[in-house]
Amino acid sequence: MFCYSPFHHSPPLITKWKPQLLFFKPNFKSQFSPLNFYPNQNFPHFFTKRISGYPIKSPAFSSSLEDEFDVELGRLLSLLPEEMRRRIREHEELRELIEVVMDIGRKPLARFPSGDFVLSDCPITVQDIEHATSQVGDFAIDNRAGISRTLHRISAIRNRKGTIIGLTCRVGRAISGSADLLRDLVQDGASLLLIGPPGVGKTTIIRDIARMLANDYKKRVMIVDTSNEIGGDGDIPHAGIGCARRMQVPDSDMQHKVLIEAVENHMPQVIVIDEIGTKLEAMAACTIAQRGIQLVATAHGVTIENLIMNPSLEILIGGIQSVTLGDEEANRRGVQKTVLERKGPSTFSCGVEIVSKTELRVHRCLEATVDAVLAGRFPRIEIRKMNSQGLEESSQTFTDISSDKEDLVVTGDLSETSDENSIGNHFPSDLSSKMADDSTEDRDLLHMYVYGIQEASVIQGLKKLKMDAAVQLTDNISEAGVLFAVLSKLRKNSGIQAAAKSHKIPVYVAKTSSSMQITKALEALKDDYPYGLKNPGSENDMNILEKVDALEEARIAIEQVVIPKEEPVELLPRPTQIISLQTELIEKYQLQSEKIGKGSDVRLRILPFKLVKDEDKSSGEDANANDFENFEPYGANGSPHGVDRLPLLPD
Repeated sequence: MFCYSPFHHSPPLITKWKPQLLFFKPNFKSQFSPLNFYPNQNFPHFFTKRISGYPIKSPAFSSSLEDEFDVELGRLLSLLPEEMRRRIREHEELRELIEVVMDIGRKPLARFPSGDFVLSDCPITVQDIEHATSQVGDFAIDNRAGISRTLHRISAIRNRKGTIIGLTCRVGRAISGSADLLRDLVQDGASLLLIGPPGVGKTTIIRDIARMLANDYKKRVMIVDTSNEIGGDGDIPHAGIGCARRMQVPDSDMQHKVLIEAVENHMPQVIVIDEIGTKLEAMAACTIAQRGIQLVATAHGVTIENLIMNPSLEILIGGIQSVTLGDEEANRRGVQKTVLERKGPSTFSCGVEIVSKTELRVHRCLEATVDAVLAGRFPRIEIRKMNSQGLEESSQTFTDISSDKEDLVVTGDLSETSDENSIGNHFPSDLSSKMADDSTEDRDLLHMYVYGIQEASVIQGLKKLKMDAAVQLTDNISEAGVLFAVLSKLRKNSGIQAAAKSHKIPVYVAKTSSSMQITKALEALKDDYPYGLKNPGSENDMNILEKVDALEEARIAIEQVVIPKEEPVELLPRPTQIISLQTELIEKYQLQSEKIGKGSDVRLRILPFKLVKDEDKSSGEDANANDFENFEPYGANGSPHGVDRLPLLPD
């Protein structure tokens, strides 16, 4: 019996279809029931503001997308028997349909976001499978087929004899605007790697990116379409990819060769790849990136960590290698002797983790993210969301990932700095008041701006000295309480010194970026900090008796030796928390003190007023009665407060 199909000679789906072309003539007799798809007749209650979870921005835009989706969905539903089509039309989540599953001997299922829905109480028969397969294209070696000029994917399950016994009919959608959250990255020419589990919308986003690059930014875009999911089945690509061109892959094992062929033969500016899954494909993508071509690709996974642990795809993020450390370096880092590090540059500059169809997690610097993960730190991510009105909402999570500070341009002079006073000494000398001010306002936290050194090395040094809880790295030099840099790079960029001068930030430098020099400079910082770089809450855990004993020791030394005999007194070594309390007590007597010793032997030396006065006279500095208020107990050049007699404590 002759069977007329209204979709056999269909025009492009992006155009406006005439309603009368979508229906059977009233007097025409057909073996199959007609599909009545008047957009405003059968589905008025389905005209919502979202299609498959993606927000629609305007009513006119929504109507256009709904019309196109109705047509393509009708072509997919034509594979089903009449009873199944009727049941699925009545479902309230029709536009959210994910896929239809048909297995011989089982009830057919329609999968929606809310769960599975049984389409018929009768099990699927061989005739149902044959009817569906007869209306789709040929199944390739990967057991995938499609409906011509649509984005639907039909996947087959075969028995041991090669006979098809099951079908998975996946709904494909071209949703313009689904990649708007990534428009800035696409416009900047960044190579994007999209990561997400199956069904989250990777192919939909990458298809819209291809359209955006070809239509909006007028670039030469070539899509390497492994299973015709991006451009649809058939020789004519789907209108959803815009002006982008499409190369089909005859065999999935040949995808890496097609990638190289696309670059060598067609001179593209952008290559779009769907589902990089093998090592050969990853190596081909790496080769293309080295030729200066923008890459946009997807890979299966949930987070960046999944790629790091995937031996086939790790080359996409630079590759991972095992490094054996020396005993000293392993002890300094506090890790095992064998660690993992990134081998080389990443193929992609940015990574995007697709959480849902309206939420993305963007890693602007993929290399920094990989380094952070391998070092056991949390990466810097940017969370982007699209609300129900189609408006973008973004928030950032900042952590201690290295940032490029070489572009800071200001003016200044660093030529007078010498190697002798570079380690552990800040320069110029008039920057010391900033540290005292910060210690008074926030004694539990010191903000450090790092220049010319990998922040990971500084963090490891802080952890080794147990200063990581008291020091926080910052990217804003105006918020910093101290500047930590390598001497050679600091001299070349004179602008950093000017910035330090303007903000009155003390500068600590290391001769080289080696771990030994960094640790030495950090030890000097720890010794010079007037109140000690203590961890939050550590003072509450101090032994009360030890605190009272230390304060009594300082009081007796002042009243019985320093003031009456005008002789300096060295106190016993104490923890930094207790030394800070002793310093406060000494200041109340209007005396000065200095720290001597290093490591566990750090102690205070109380200076008599006469000794300080003689030292100031010999140095030729002018006395100023107001300088005592800005006096720094860690050795800054302040002048003594002019008093003739110091009071004694009452008995």
